[in-house]
Amino acid sequence: MASALCRTASRLRSVHRLRASSGLQSPPCISDALRHGDSSLPRPVRQLFSLSCGVERFKMDQRCLLSTSASDTTSKLPKSNHPETKSGGSDQKNERAFGKDVRGAPVSWMSFFLLFATGAGLVYYYDREKKHINTNSIAVKEGPSAGKAAIGGPFSLVRDDGKRVTEKDLMGKWTVLYFGFTHCPDICPDELIKLSAAIDKISESGVDVVPVFISVDPERDTVEQVHEYVKEFHPKLVGLTGSPEEIKSVARSYRVYYMKTEEEDSDYLVDHSIVMYLMSPEMSFVKFYGKNHDVDSLTDGVVKEIRQYRK
Repeated sequence: MASALCRTASRLRSVHRLRASSGLQSPPCISDALRHGDSSLPRPVRQLFSLSCGVERFKMDQRCLLSTSASDTTSKLPKSNHPETKSGGSDQKNERAFGKDVRGAPVSWMSFFLLFATGAGLVYYYDREKKHINTNSIAVKEGPSAGKAAIGGPFSLVRDDGKRVTEKDLMGKWTVLYFGFTHCPDICPDELIKLSAAIDKISESGVDVVPVFISVDPERDTVEQVHEYVKEFHPKLVGLTGSPEEIKSVARSYRVYYMKTEEEDSDYLVDHSIVMYLMSPEMSFVKFYGKNHDVDSLTDGVVKEIRQYRK
């Protein structure tokens, strides 16, 4: 098709040269007559004008074809060959590389500063709250007691010398009461030894305290049995016993638990509370001391309570 176009173009150029050499022109009147279909003009003139118009139209078509071909060629070129595309792609690559470098870079000084400031703020807040709590704890003082524990009460028992006594016979002196039984294999002896040592140390402080042992095994702990038992620990130790009903009553008054366990014939043990009660000269409850107290803590505790009571 390209060769045909070239041949047609060459022919038209020849005609155009012939027209130029002959000096023929198409005045406006001739052109108007031809456009309106005037047939009075000579035939050679009409043919020459038609040929001239064809040449002009061919030139216009040729220019349109060339511009269209150029635009198609440009659109089909790879984007990488386009200068602007290359520069844009390189910019995008640079941006990606820059972002990657930023993300993969080590911790900056600003990040380190923010981290340090956050840690310092947390430490400061923790120290301030700790001081505030400690201040409030120190400011809290022990208030007055709302009342006395319902421990103690009247009782009537038999002393180890055979004399019946009541709580009134113990008034006028500080008293430490301990509940146990004479057949106790280990706990009762240990507690009575501790109590006896504390009584001696308390006496050295100028305080007179009477230790009292009350049996919770009335079936086996007779007056004689209790007498022989208490004298093995301390000469001041007073032993008390009584009937099952009397022991039950005094144990209830002093909130003491006891119960037989593993009974085999006449041999059994008694499970009971392990506690000592400090009673005032009026036989009112002051404080109790458990098994966790040793001789020194028991001594210091009793002396402290007595001195506070005297103030």
